[in-house]
Amino acid sequence: MTLANLNKKYDKLQKIYGAKELNSIYNGGCEENPNICFVFMNPTGRNIASFKNWKGIKSPWIGTKNIWDLFDALNLIKPSIYKKIKSIKGSEWTEEFALEVYEDVKNHKLFITNLGKCTQIDARPLPDFIYKEYLSLLKKEIEIIKPKVIILFGNQVSSIVLEQKISVSQSRKQCFIKKIGKTSYKFYSVYYPVGNGRFNIDKSIEDIKWIIDKEIDQKEAV
Repeated sequence: MTLANLNKKYDKLQKIYGAKELNSIYNGGCEENPNICFVFMNPTGRNIASFKNWKGIKSPWIGTKNIWDLFDALNLIKPSIYKKIKSIKGSEWTEEFALEVYEDVKNHKLFITNLGKCTQIDARPLPDFIYKEYLSLLKKEIEIIKPKVIILFGNQVSSIVLEQKISVSQSRKQCFIKKIGKTSYKFYSVYYPVGNGRFNIDKSIEDIKWIIDKEIDQKEAV
């Protein structure tokens, strides 16, 4: 099983659960043992890679601005790339620039994905059962890339992936160990940092910095 194989499955699910006029969004970044796998909710039509005329990579957050504030605050994006993201309109992203952004994501040893790959017109809430349709496929993604740490954004995504009721406010900086296939992985749940969760971005930054210091930096120093 490869990531490309999974993309075909995501496209089929887009026809069932996503907007018919948009394409599904997959993932992007370091595909071999990334330091961190970031798992968000689901894409919206603000991601211009979901447009039918887009021929480039179909990775999360292409053509958007706010989420990259998080990566900049964590020093996980090249300053020149972040500056360009903030200076251009979403519609001005080119397929070449999207590749440049995700090459930088790869160089920072990050993998960015969504639990649900079904693109919606807007940020409408999705019921649990739709996300659960994608859970086995997300587990396959994790088995393929083998990340050191997995960061889940928000209560809903955390609860579905960890298969238990999770409240981020009660689980900050708590490591959850979950076995996928034959390997046990470390999961952390953090506040969703964009949209309605924008006011929690400082808490997201604080917790992710703590996770990086605990799980990544110290181990790489050794």
